[in-house]
Amino acid sequence: MLHLTKVAVGCPDVATLARLQRERWGEAAAMLTRFMPKRAEELIGGSLFWIIAHRLVARQEILGLAMAETPWGPKCRVDLVPGPVPVAPMPRRAHQGWRYLDPGEAPADLAAVPTDAMPVGMVRDLQALWLL
Repeated sequence: MLHLTKVAVGCPDVATLARLQRERWGEAAAMLTRFMPKRAEELIGGSLFWIIAHRLVARQEILGLAMAETPWGPKCRVDLVPGPVPVAPMPRRAHQGWRYLDPGEAPADLAAVPTDAMPVGMVRDLQALWLL
């Protein structure tokens, strides 16, 4: 299983990313990209990790990839589970298109990071500094 990374252009945070996806895609979360990844079969079951402000901050599971005809010509349709899942922020440089991400390098879901032993204010401050 392999993952992809992609920059969420124009999104300042995960909430905006989720809102824009609902507005653009509705319930059928499907992103169009220019080319079919060469390792497409390895991506099914993996996740698309979104980069916002030079950090991996959210992910969506990849359900499938297929070529689709659009008014702009053939495009690769990436079917995703609706709604981004926040992950523990991890520094990542911006790039064009998408890049592969090995499973060992993928950040954990934010819900999996143990924060119950810390005061709520400390968790909020650490998240604001992208340390958690």
